[in-house]
Amino acid sequence: MIGLIFGETSFPLKILNKIKRKKEKYLIIDLTRSKKFRKDKKSYPVSIGQFGKIINILKTNNCNKILFAGKVSKPNFSKLKLDLKGMYFIPRIFKASKLGDAAILKEIIKILKEKKIKTVNSLFFNPELTLKKGNYTKIEPNSEDKKDIKKAIRTLAKLGKYNFSQGTVVRSNKVISIEKKGGTEKMLIECKSKNNKKGGVLVKFPKKKQDLRIDLPTVGLKTFKLSKTAGLKGIVLKNKQHIFLEKNACINFANKNKMFINIK
Repeated sequence: MIGLIFGETSFPLKILNKIKRKKEKYLIIDLTRSKKFRKDKKSYPVSIGQFGKIINILKTNNCNKILFAGKVSKPNFSKLKLDLKGMYFIPRIFKASKLGDAAILKEIIKILKEKKIKTVNSLFFNPELTLKKGNYTKIEPNSEDKKDIKKAIRTLAKLGKYNFSQGTVVRSNKVISIEKKGGTEKMLIECKSKNNKKGGVLVKFPKKKQDLRIDLPTVGLKTFKLSKTAGLKGIVLKNKQHIFLEKNACINFANKNKMFINIK
């Protein structure tokens, strides 16, 4: 039995579908705001502050391993539903939240580890959702694109270890934008090319000292459409350290629009 701790985005649905096809035993700890998994008989809608309930569900069902998937946003701590264990652990979660959303999940992992519950990689059931090193489109980065890519990678590497940014846009060897709390989509919307100037790249790499079992940089068809609108020539990801949704549709879109997909 594996415990699936699910947040927002479509990634959890990919995992759930794969697990059902494999007929694996599972239960869902639903941390989404809309409780999107409530129709599943094996789903338990809970608050992030109900640690007693979460641990009790996992232990009662003999779940000694868990998988995190989807975005868990910083909660409104003044409105959290807390149980006794939640009251005990919430100061740790609150402290972690000041470092960003990913730090919340890392602290939850630590707490569950103390309870002898192991966290497995979010791609454990879906290795097909990540790509190996190489170029996946007809178009390849030219010399100017390669300069932009190097600049973007260096920019992300210089960010502080607790910085939440996983992406940056570079055009003509100039940093146009670095991902903020609004995420990649908001960054790309704000990066719409002025004066219809074309070129530039989106690079998405894991954060420094990131727990690679969770919160990997994710792209999908919407990412490519927004990148196209922003006038970008391509998207670059790190080898096997990302989640690639709608892969075939993305590659077709990139080829049609003369964009590149490059994995470093």
